[in-house]
Amino acid sequence: MSDQNTTTLQPSSEGGGATAASGQRGVRQLMGGSGVRNLGLIIALGLLIAVGAATGGSQFLSVDNMLTILRLASIIGVICIGVTFVITAGGIDLSVGSVMGLASVVASLAAVQVAATNSSWLLMVAVALAVGALAGLINGVIIAYGNVVAFIATLAMLVAARGLAELISGRSTQIVTNRDFTSVLRSNFLGVPLLVWIFLIVAAAGWFLLNRTTFGRRTVAIGGNLEATRLAGIKVKRHIVWLYVLSGVTVGIAAIMMMGRTTAGTSTHGTLYELDAIAAVVVGGTLLVGGRGTIVGTVLGVLLFSTLTNVFVQNNLDTSVQNVTKGVIIVVAVLLQQRFAVRGTRRKGAI
Repeated sequence: MSDQNTTTLQPSSEGGGATAASGQRGVRQLMGGSGVRNLGLIIALGLLIAVGAATGGSQFLSVDNMLTILRLASIIGVICIGVTFVITAGGIDLSVGSVMGLASVVASLAAVQVAATNSSWLLMVAVALAVGALAGLINGVIIAYGNVVAFIATLAMLVAARGLAELISGRSTQIVTNRDFTSVLRSNFLGVPLLVWIFLIVAAAGWFLLNRTTFGRRTVAIGGNLEATRLAGIKVKRHIVWLYVLSGVTVGIAAIMMMGRTTAGTSTHGTLYELDAIAAVVVGGTLLVGGRGTIVGTVLGVLLFSTLTNVFVQNNLDTSVQNVTKGVIIVVAVLLQQRFAVRGTRRKGAI
Protein backbone atom coordinates (compact mmCIF):
# COMPACT_ATOMS: atom_id res chain seq x y z
CA MET A 1 0.00 0.00 0.00
CA SER A 2 1.43 3.40 -0.94
CA ASP A 3 2.21 6.19 1.49
CA GLN A 4 -0.60 8.34 0.17
CA ASN A 5 -3.18 5.59 0.69
CA THR A 6 -1.90 5.05 4.22
CA THR A 7 -2.32 8.74 4.92
CA THR A 8 -5.91 8.71 3.66
CA LEU A 9 -6.85 5.99 6.17
CA GLN A 10 -5.64 8.01 9.18
CA PRO A 11 -8.25 9.32 11.63
CA SER A 12 -9.22 12.94 11.14
CA SER A 13 -7.80 13.91 14.54
CA GLU A 14 -4.34 12.95 13.32
CA GLY A 15 -4.70 14.53 9.91
CA GLY A 16 -2.09 17.22 10.55
CA GLY A 17 0.55 14.74 11.71
CA ALA A 18 -0.20 12.34 8.88
CA THR A 19 0.08 15.14 6.34
CA ALA A 20 3.41 16.25 7.78
CA ALA A 21 4.74 12.67 7.78
CA SER A 22 3.57 12.19 4.21
CA GLY A 23 5.26 15.44 3.20
CA GLN A 24 8.53 14.37 4.80
CA ARG A 25 8.39 11.03 3.03
CA GLY A 26 7.69 12.85 -0.24
CA VAL A 27 10.73 15.06 0.23
CA ARG A 28 12.93 12.04 0.97
CA GLN A 29 11.65 10.27 -2.13
CA LEU A 30 12.30 13.37 -4.23
CA MET A 31 15.83 13.73 -2.86
CA GLY A 32 16.53 10.10 -3.74
CA GLY A 33 14.76 10.19 -7.07
CA SER A 34 16.04 10.45 -10.60
CA GLY A 35 15.11 14.13 -10.78
CA VAL A 36 17.69 15.17 -8.20
CA ARG A 37 20.29 12.79 -9.63
CA ASN A 38 19.83 14.37 -13.05
CA LEU A 39 19.96 17.81 -11.48
CA GLY A 40 23.25 16.88 -9.86
CA LEU A 41 24.62 15.83 -13.24
CA ILE A 42 23.44 19.09 -14.81
CA ILE A 43 25.14 21.08 -12.04
CA ALA A 44 28.35 19.05 -12.50
CA LEU A 45 28.19 19.63 -16.25
CA GLY A 46 27.63 23.35 -15.69
CA LEU A 47 30.63 23.55 -13.37
CA LEU A 48 32.77 21.72 -15.90
CA ILE A 49 31.69 24.15 -18.62
CA ALA A 50 32.54 27.02 -16.28
CA VAL A 51 36.02 25.58 -15.76
CA GLY A 52 36.41 25.20 -19.51
CA ALA A 53 35.30 28.78 -20.09
CA ALA A 54 37.68 30.07 -17.41
CA THR A 55 40.66 28.17 -18.81
CA GLY A 56 39.84 28.14 -22.51
CA GLY A 57 38.05 31.45 -22.86
CA SER A 58 35.99 32.25 -25.93
CA GLN A 59 37.52 29.36 -27.85
CA PHE A 60 35.92 26.85 -25.50
CA LEU A 61 32.53 28.56 -25.62
CA SER A 62 32.54 28.91 -29.40
CA VAL A 63 29.77 27.26 -31.39
CA ASP A 64 32.31 25.15 -33.25
CA ASN A 65 33.73 23.76 -30.02
CA MET A 66 30.26 23.03 -28.61
CA LEU A 67 29.45 21.11 -31.79
CA THR A 68 32.76 19.28 -31.42
CA ILE A 69 31.75 18.14 -27.94
CA LEU A 70 28.35 16.98 -29.21
CA ARG A 71 29.95 15.20 -32.16
CA LEU A 72 32.38 13.47 -29.79
CA ALA A 73 29.49 12.42 -27.55
CA SER A 74 27.23 11.20 -30.35
CA ILE A 75 28.95 7.94 -31.34
CA ILE A 76 29.66 6.61 -27.84
CA GLY A 77 26.29 8.01 -26.79
CA VAL A 78 24.39 5.77 -29.21
CA ILE A 79 26.21 2.74 -27.81
CA CYS A 80 25.36 3.87 -24.27
CA ILE A 81 21.63 3.79 -25.03
CA GLY A 82 21.80 0.06 -25.78
CA VAL A 83 24.09 -0.58 -22.82
CA THR A 84 21.60 1.20 -20.54
CA PHE A 85 18.93 -1.39 -21.37
CA VAL A 86 21.31 -4.29 -20.75
CA ILE A 87 22.53 -2.97 -17.39
CA THR A 88 18.99 -2.05 -16.31
CA ALA A 89 18.10 -5.72 -16.72
CA GLY A 90 21.05 -6.71 -14.54
CA GLY A 91 23.35 -7.67 -17.41
CA ILE A 92 26.59 -6.35 -18.87
CA ASP A 93 27.98 -6.05 -22.40
CA LEU A 94 31.76 -5.89 -22.72
CA SER A 95 31.74 -6.59 -26.45
CA VAL A 96 30.33 -3.31 -27.79
CA GLY A 97 33.69 -1.82 -28.78
CA SER A 98 34.96 -4.92 -30.58
CA VAL A 99 31.64 -5.50 -32.35
CA MET A 100 31.73 -1.91 -33.51
CA GLY A 101 35.15 -2.52 -35.09
CA LEU A 102 33.92 -5.74 -36.70
CA ALA A 103 30.79 -4.05 -38.09
CA SER A 104 32.84 -1.22 -39.59
CA VAL A 105 35.25 -3.68 -41.21
CA VAL A 106 32.54 -5.88 -42.75
CA ALA A 107 30.49 -2.90 -43.96
CA SER A 108 33.56 -1.34 -45.64
CA LEU A 109 34.71 -4.47 -47.47
CA ALA A 110 35.45 -3.83 -51.14
CA ALA A 111 32.72 -6.24 -52.24
CA VAL A 112 30.14 -4.53 -50.05
CA GLN A 113 31.15 -1.07 -51.27
CA VAL A 114 31.00 -2.15 -54.91
CA ALA A 115 27.53 -3.60 -54.36
CA ALA A 116 26.49 -0.40 -52.57
CA THR A 117 27.78 1.71 -55.46
CA ASN A 118 25.77 -0.35 -57.91
CA SER A 119 22.62 -0.21 -55.77
CA SER A 120 22.45 2.14 -52.77
CA TRP A 121 24.71 3.30 -49.96
CA LEU A 122 22.02 2.02 -47.61
CA LEU A 123 23.42 -1.47 -48.26
CA MET A 124 26.46 -0.54 -46.15
CA VAL A 125 24.12 0.64 -43.42
CA ALA A 126 22.18 -2.64 -43.55
CA VAL A 127 25.36 -4.72 -43.36
CA ALA A 128 26.67 -2.84 -40.30
CA LEU A 129 23.30 -3.19 -38.55
CA ALA A 130 23.14 -6.89 -39.42
CA VAL A 131 26.60 -7.56 -38.00
CA GLY A 132 25.75 -5.74 -34.77
CA ALA A 133 22.40 -7.50 -34.42
CA LEU A 134 23.94 -10.92 -35.11
CA ALA A 135 26.65 -10.39 -32.49
CA GLY A 136 23.99 -9.30 -30.01
CA LEU A 137 21.87 -12.33 -30.86
CA ILE A 138 24.80 -14.66 -30.22
CA ASN A 139 25.49 -12.94 -26.90
CA GLY A 140 21.85 -13.15 -25.87
CA VAL A 141 21.40 -16.81 -26.78
CA ILE A 142 24.59 -17.86 -24.97
CA ILE A 143 23.60 -15.89 -21.85
CA ALA A 144 19.88 -16.71 -21.75
CA TYR A 145 19.78 -20.27 -23.04
CA GLY A 146 23.37 -21.35 -22.41
CA ASN A 147 23.23 -20.05 -18.83
CA VAL A 148 26.64 -18.44 -19.23
CA VAL A 149 27.37 -15.41 -17.04
CA ALA A 150 26.99 -12.21 -19.09
CA PHE A 151 30.47 -11.03 -18.10
CA ILE A 152 32.10 -14.18 -19.50
CA ALA A 153 29.92 -14.43 -22.62
CA THR A 154 30.46 -10.83 -23.69
CA LEU A 155 34.15 -10.99 -22.77
CA ALA A 156 34.48 -13.92 -25.17
CA MET A 157 32.68 -11.91 -27.85
CA LEU A 158 35.01 -8.98 -27.17
CA VAL A 159 38.04 -11.12 -27.97
CA ALA A 160 36.46 -13.04 -30.85
CA ALA A 161 34.97 -10.02 -32.62
CA ARG A 162 38.23 -8.07 -32.49
CA GLY A 163 40.19 -11.07 -33.75
CA LEU A 164 37.71 -11.71 -36.57
CA ALA A 165 37.87 -8.06 -37.59
CA GLU A 166 41.66 -8.27 -37.77
CA LEU A 167 41.50 -11.44 -39.87
CA ILE A 168 38.98 -10.00 -42.32
CA SER A 169 40.81 -6.69 -42.73
CA GLY A 170 44.32 -8.13 -42.61
CA ARG A 171 45.02 -5.60 -39.83
CA SER A 172 44.76 -2.81 -42.38
CA THR A 173 42.49 0.21 -42.62
CA GLN A 174 39.79 0.02 -45.29
CA ILE A 175 38.92 3.35 -46.89
CA VAL A 176 35.25 4.14 -47.49
CA THR A 177 35.08 5.18 -51.13
CA ASN A 178 31.29 5.42 -51.47
CA ARG A 179 30.77 9.17 -51.76
CA ASP A 180 27.03 9.03 -51.18
CA PHE A 181 27.60 7.30 -47.84
CA THR A 182 30.22 9.77 -46.62
CA SER A 183 28.41 12.87 -47.89
CA VAL A 184 25.21 11.91 -46.07
CA LEU A 185 26.92 10.99 -42.79
CA ARG A 186 29.02 14.16 -42.87
CA SER A 187 26.12 16.46 -43.68
CA ASN A 188 24.49 19.04 -41.41
CA PHE A 189 20.86 19.76 -40.69
CA LEU A 190 19.92 23.18 -39.31
CA GLY A 191 23.62 23.78 -38.70
CA VAL A 192 23.98 20.68 -36.53
CA PRO A 193 25.92 17.59 -37.72
CA LEU A 194 23.79 14.63 -38.72
CA LEU A 195 25.69 12.48 -36.22
CA VAL A 196 24.30 14.57 -33.37
CA TRP A 197 20.77 14.27 -34.76
CA ILE A 198 21.16 10.49 -34.93
CA PHE A 199 22.22 10.44 -31.27
CA LEU A 200 19.21 12.56 -30.28
CA ILE A 201 16.81 10.34 -32.22
CA VAL A 202 18.23 7.14 -30.74
CA ALA A 203 18.14 8.66 -27.23
CA ALA A 204 14.52 9.77 -27.67
CA ALA A 205 13.53 6.34 -28.99
CA GLY A 206 15.36 4.69 -26.09
CA TRP A 207 13.61 6.91 -23.55
CA PHE A 208 10.20 6.08 -25.02
CA LEU A 209 10.99 2.36 -25.14
CA LEU A 210 12.21 2.25 -21.54
CA ASN A 211 9.60 4.50 -19.95
CA ARG A 212 6.45 4.15 -22.04
CA THR A 213 6.30 0.55 -23.24
CA THR A 214 5.79 -2.93 -21.84
CA PHE A 215 9.26 -3.81 -23.09
CA GLY A 216 10.77 -1.18 -20.81
CA ARG A 217 8.73 -2.19 -17.78
CA ARG A 218 9.74 -5.81 -18.26
CA THR A 219 13.38 -4.77 -18.57
CA VAL A 220 13.24 -2.98 -15.22
CA ALA A 221 11.36 -5.89 -13.64
CA ILE A 222 13.95 -8.43 -14.77
CA GLY A 223 16.73 -6.31 -13.30
CA GLY A 224 14.82 -5.87 -10.05
CA ASN A 225 13.91 -9.52 -9.51
CA LEU A 226 14.46 -11.99 -12.31
CA GLU A 227 12.85 -14.97 -10.60
CA ALA A 228 9.72 -13.06 -9.60
CA THR A 229 9.41 -11.76 -13.16
CA ARG A 230 9.65 -15.30 -14.51
CA LEU A 231 7.01 -16.52 -12.08
CA ALA A 232 4.77 -13.67 -13.23
CA GLY A 233 4.63 -15.32 -16.64
CA ILE A 234 7.10 -13.13 -18.54
CA LYS A 235 9.38 -15.00 -20.94
CA VAL A 236 12.58 -13.78 -19.36
CA LYS A 237 15.05 -15.66 -21.55
CA ARG A 238 13.52 -14.39 -24.78
CA HIS A 239 13.48 -10.86 -23.41
CA ILE A 240 17.15 -11.06 -22.47
CA VAL A 241 17.99 -12.15 -26.01
CA TRP A 242 16.14 -9.13 -27.39
CA LEU A 243 18.02 -6.83 -25.02
CA TYR A 244 21.38 -7.95 -26.38
CA VAL A 245 20.09 -7.71 -29.96
CA LEU A 246 19.04 -4.13 -29.16
CA SER A 247 22.52 -3.43 -27.81
CA GLY A 248 24.02 -4.91 -30.97
CA VAL A 249 21.83 -2.74 -33.19
CA THR A 250 22.95 0.43 -31.40
CA VAL A 251 26.54 -0.71 -31.88
CA GLY A 252 25.83 -1.14 -35.60
CA ILE A 253 24.46 2.40 -35.76
CA ALA A 254 27.57 3.68 -33.98
CA ALA A 255 29.76 1.80 -36.49
CA ILE A 256 27.96 3.55 -39.34
CA MET A 257 28.50 6.91 -37.66
CA MET A 258 32.19 6.17 -37.09
CA MET A 259 32.67 5.16 -40.71
CA GLY A 260 31.03 8.38 -41.81
CA ARG A 261 33.18 10.45 -39.49
CA THR A 262 36.53 8.81 -40.30
CA THR A 263 35.74 7.54 -43.84
CA ALA A 264 37.36 4.25 -42.82
CA GLY A 265 36.60 0.84 -41.44
CA THR A 266 39.19 -0.74 -39.15
CA SER A 267 39.44 -3.31 -36.39
CA THR A 268 40.75 -0.59 -34.05
CA HIS A 269 37.45 1.29 -34.09
CA GLY A 270 35.74 1.18 -30.71
CA THR A 271 38.82 0.28 -28.67
CA LEU A 272 37.91 0.54 -24.96
CA TYR A 273 34.47 1.92 -25.84
CA GLU A 274 32.93 -0.75 -23.64
CA LEU A 275 34.55 0.82 -20.58
CA ASP A 276 33.56 4.35 -21.59
CA ALA A 277 29.98 3.22 -22.21
CA ILE A 278 29.62 1.45 -18.87
CA ALA A 279 31.18 4.44 -17.09
CA ALA A 280 28.77 6.92 -18.68
CA VAL A 281 25.74 4.73 -17.96
CA VAL A 282 26.70 4.19 -14.31
CA VAL A 283 27.54 7.85 -13.73
CA GLY A 284 24.19 8.68 -15.32
CA GLY A 285 22.37 6.81 -12.56
CA THR A 286 21.62 3.35 -13.94
CA LEU A 287 22.20 0.75 -11.23
CA LEU A 288 24.93 -1.77 -11.98
CA VAL A 289 22.91 -4.44 -10.17
CA GLY A 290 19.89 -3.72 -12.35
CA GLY A 291 16.34 -2.65 -11.55
CA ARG A 292 16.74 1.02 -12.39
CA GLY A 293 17.72 2.70 -15.64
CA THR A 294 17.62 6.25 -16.93
CA ILE A 295 18.15 7.36 -20.51
CA VAL A 296 18.24 11.05 -19.56
CA GLY A 297 20.94 10.29 -16.99
CA THR A 298 22.91 8.31 -19.57
CA VAL A 299 22.82 11.24 -22.01
CA LEU A 300 24.02 13.58 -19.27
CA GLY A 301 26.76 11.12 -18.31
CA VAL A 302 27.98 10.97 -21.90
CA LEU A 303 27.99 14.77 -22.19
CA LEU A 304 29.85 15.02 -18.88
CA PHE A 305 32.70 12.79 -20.03
CA SER A 306 32.82 14.35 -23.50
CA THR A 307 33.05 17.83 -22.01
CA LEU A 308 35.72 16.64 -19.59
CA THR A 309 37.77 15.27 -22.49
CA ASN A 310 37.37 18.54 -24.39
CA VAL A 311 38.49 20.61 -21.38
CA PHE A 312 41.63 18.49 -21.05
CA VAL A 313 42.38 18.78 -24.78
CA GLN A 314 41.82 22.55 -24.76
CA ASN A 315 44.32 22.91 -21.92
CA ASN A 316 46.85 20.42 -23.34
CA LEU A 317 46.68 18.30 -20.19
CA ASP A 318 48.06 14.78 -19.96
CA THR A 319 45.59 12.05 -20.88
CA SER A 320 46.80 10.08 -17.87
CA VAL A 321 45.44 12.78 -15.57
CA GLN A 322 42.19 12.66 -17.53
CA ASN A 323 41.90 8.92 -16.96
CA VAL A 324 42.54 9.34 -13.24
CA THR A 325 39.80 11.98 -13.10
CA LYS A 326 37.38 9.67 -14.90
CA GLY A 327 38.20 6.91 -12.46
CA VAL A 328 37.48 9.16 -9.48
CA ILE A 329 34.14 10.20 -11.02
CA ILE A 330 33.14 6.57 -11.56
CA VAL A 331 34.02 5.56 -7.99
CA VAL A 332 32.07 8.50 -6.55
CA ALA A 333 29.06 7.64 -8.73
CA VAL A 334 29.05 4.00 -7.58
CA LEU A 335 29.39 5.02 -3.92
CA LEU A 336 26.44 7.37 -4.31
CA GLN A 337 24.45 4.57 -5.96
CA GLN A 338 25.10 2.29 -3.00
CA ARG A 339 24.07 5.02 -0.56
CA PHE A 340 20.78 5.66 -2.40
CA ALA A 341 20.15 1.91 -2.64
CA VAL A 342 20.58 1.48 1.13
CA ARG A 343 18.26 4.40 1.81
CA GLY A 344 15.69 2.97 -0.56
CA THR A 345 15.80 -0.40 1.21
CA ARG A 346 15.38 1.24 4.61
CA ARG A 347 12.37 3.27 3.39
CA LYS A 348 10.70 0.14 2.01
CA GLY A 349 11.28 -1.66 5.29
CA ALA A 350 9.79 1.23 7.26
CA ILE A 351 6.56 1.31 5.22
